[in-house]
Amino acid sequence: METSKSNYWHSRAQRVIPGGVSSPVRAFKAVGGTPRYFVSGAGSRVTDVDGNNYVDLVGSWGPMIVGHAHPKVVEKVSAAMSKSFSFGAPHPNESLLAESISQRVSAAERVRFVSSGTEAVMTAVRLARGATGRALIVKFSGCYHGHLDSMLVSAGSGVATLGLPNSPGVTAGQVADTVVLEYNNFDELNELFSERGSEVAAVITEAAAANMGVVPPLDGFNEQIAKLCAMHGALMILDEVMTGFRVSRAGWWGKYGSGWQPDLITMGKVIGGGLPLAAVAGRAEIMDLLAPLGSVYQAGTLSGNPVATSAGLATLELLDQDAYDLLDKRAGEIGDAISGALNGHVVQHSYQVAGNLFSFFLGCSRVTNYAQASTQDQTAFKIFFNSMLDNGVSIPPSAFEAWFVSTAITDSDVETIALAADRAARSVAQALN
Repeated sequence: METSKSNYWHSRAQRVIPGGVSSPVRAFKAVGGTPRYFVSGAGSRVTDVDGNNYVDLVGSWGPMIVGHAHPKVVEKVSAAMSKSFSFGAPHPNESLLAESISQRVSAAERVRFVSSGTEAVMTAVRLARGATGRALIVKFSGCYHGHLDSMLVSAGSGVATLGLPNSPGVTAGQVADTVVLEYNNFDELNELFSERGSEVAAVITEAAAANMGVVPPLDGFNEQIAKLCAMHGALMILDEVMTGFRVSRAGWWGKYGSGWQPDLITMGKVIGGGLPLAAVAGRAEIMDLLAPLGSVYQAGTLSGNPVATSAGLATLELLDQDAYDLLDKRAGEIGDAISGALNGHVVQHSYQVAGNLFSFFLGCSRVTNYAQASTQDQTAFKIFFNSMLDNGVSIPPSAFEAWFVSTAITDSDVETIALAADRAARSVAQALN
């Protein structure tokens, strides 16, 4: 495919933007070549500056769940924009979206809007420390919760993609107040609480890990976190920035959380419909510790602005049960087609699913934690990625990311993906042999 204009724009961007990108994984460091510079999207497709058209399985990393530029979303956003982009004051859309979230997720008794998933996690961590009077935060290796200091200790996502160590700029104090356990390891979790339970302010986990590739929790793992937190006076923070309103109308917890409940939930991506919006939600007695009711401070000039909340409202209105059934169907069709292509060319892989999120670990058998995810064949993924891109399918430019479907994907798109996957699998098999 022609890439001269993308090359031009990337060269120009690198002169004024660090690495030429505003988020590291976009730089294509792990897969080589030049990032594609997109200029339009419609439904399931995106088009770059060179006029190349792709079936989109990135979906802005999750928010474009109903496809790009859905007419109903565009209509509501346009109406909001015509009245003002931002007031820096309360407005009806903010309350309407919070009500919609609480109606869908019973654990979300209160909702506070922010502008990014990182801000949501930062607020949740501060709330947990304020509520418990404790400092220690427990996280799991390979789970990514945004780029606040304490969450960059053994993080996944872009940190894993770029092979970075714990980020420079993270202080020794932040590291000391963070304990990192192996994901899906019941023994380590139980031992930590046995030895230091009285010190723990919160345990934070992705509802289903999707930033080291897709690694669902083992049966009972999330429930055990909730149980131990309750026993020891700590809080459970469930990170649903990826899974919230994507795997069901009530997110991962609403679909799979029978018998347990998180204290706080972080949300993002889908609730903004592609615009900058995220939230922290949870039990009223904890959330009401936030200013102005309580003394835990959080603020943001553009938090919950009328344009982003209108996009979120319009997106959630489109996500009925039929939409979720379609998302599951499309994810299954695409995942099965790609796995079938890899099997057909005898490329070892693990095809892993969490709701309608999925990813592929090349050169691996089943993956349950970050150490196993790190053994995948990233060179094989690089070959696979570039072949898919050359054949008109945009997938995440990292072996450590989830793939996303939208309700806009058509039967024709599935056929395009299946054909591209067969060619990509053949390229990997030839390179390995």
